Amino acid sequence: MIARFLEKVLFASRWLLAPLYLALIVALVAVVVKAAQQVWEIGAHLLTASESDTILALLGLVDLTLTGSLVVLVIFSGYENFVSPVDAAERGNSPAWMSKIDFSGLKLKLLSSIVAISAIELLRAFMEVHDMSDRDLRWYVVIQLVFVTSGLIMALTDRFGADHATSEADRV
Repeated sequence: MIARFLEKVLFASRWLLAPLYLALIVALVAVVVKAAQQVWEIGAHLLTASESDTILALLGLVDLTLTGSLVVLVIFSGYENFVSPVDAAERGNSPAWMSKIDFSGLKLKLLSSIVAISAIELLRAFMEVHDMSDRDLRWYVVIQLVFVTSGLIMALTDRFGADHATSEADRV
């Protein structure tokens, strides 16, 4: 009886994540507001800005877009994987990946998005190289290499884990 009650409480506790996903929706609104602000700035200075300033502003917009995509990915797949299934068939316009991404795929997509965002920041740093110290540039490169290496290790770990699970299933 106590075990059954505890299991019900544990199972219901997944709904404690729902407010966090709602908070991510608010964060997504903040990203959209910052993107609108970025577009306004680009438009306001389009004729007077240098080519490199325009490229840097566009990289900022790409950075915000990747960040927003990352937040959407976490909202949908996290909710689907940890809280409650979403009936994607009921909605004709839902993305194909929405009901197919598992936790392993989520990790890899998250890390690859972080690598892309970090790469954009590194590119921005290189475009403003005259304003940065060698030490700061080295840190940008080191951080990027850490993200890339982590992504590769995670992908290899998932790959070997999937191969191991497949070989275990073949033996049974």
